Amino acid sequence: MKLFIVGAGPGAADLITVRGLRLIKEADTILYADSLVNEEVFREAKPEAEILKTAGMHLEEMIEEMIERLQAGKKVVRLHTGDPAVYGAIMEQITLLKERGVDIEIVPGVSSVFAAAASAGAELTIPDLTQTVILTRAEGRTPVPEREKLAELAKHHCTIAFFLSATLTKKVMKELIEAGWAPETPVAVVYKATWPDEKIVRTTVQHLDEDLRKNGIRKQAMILAGWALDPNIHQKDFRSKLYDKEFTHGYRRGVKS
Repeated sequence: MKLFIVGAGPGAADLITVRGLRLIKEADTILYADSLVNEEVFREAKPEAEILKTAGMHLEEMIEEMIERLQAGKKVVRLHTGDPAVYGAIMEQITLLKERGVDIEIVPGVSSVFAAAASAGAELTIPDLTQTVILTRAEGRTPVPEREKLAELAKHHCTIAFFLSATLTKKVMKELIEAGWAPETPVAVVYKATWPDEKIVRTTVQHLDEDLRKNGIRKQAMILAGWALDPNIHQKDFRSKLYDKEFTHGYRRGVKS
């Protein structure tokens, strides 16, 4: 028995990978988190394919649904939003499935963090400004390890991408400022990146909570913070060495000025 865990991408149906789409076409049963996965991807599924919504299921119930169909010889795909490796809650599924003798194949997907950066027209790693991106979440009902508290991570003053944090913006603001971030540090919030109703809110650390409240955004939003999100960054003199005419590498000789 083998289960396929497939990343559906951030929203737009045509951002699923070629491999992921092929598996959808071949699947006898597809389980997906409704409201998070664009149902347009099911247009490529077989007419007789069984499509199950899982938002109302608890873990053990979902596992039993998968096992029942796998034991019947069906090809089963578990479809996750974005990329399943990041806040995908796949390990708890894999643990129970492996106990039942199921092999797992994971197919990566386009993460919402990169879809949001693309929608915002941003490069998250700007030479001489920041070369590090931290993917994290604000601490709410789900705790984070002590050494990964935002107050500690923010001390790096790099680009930070916040998943699952749109209801915790007051906490985000407070901890960033306490870590020494300037109140005017740029923030780009992308609601439902690549969906038809995508919305981009450009703000600053000090106005983050207020601007999200004004726009009615409290879920399905990626928060990107740091000076790489400055909307005027293209007017500043940050350039990589990669394309500098004096920078040599195996494919190009340097040209002296």
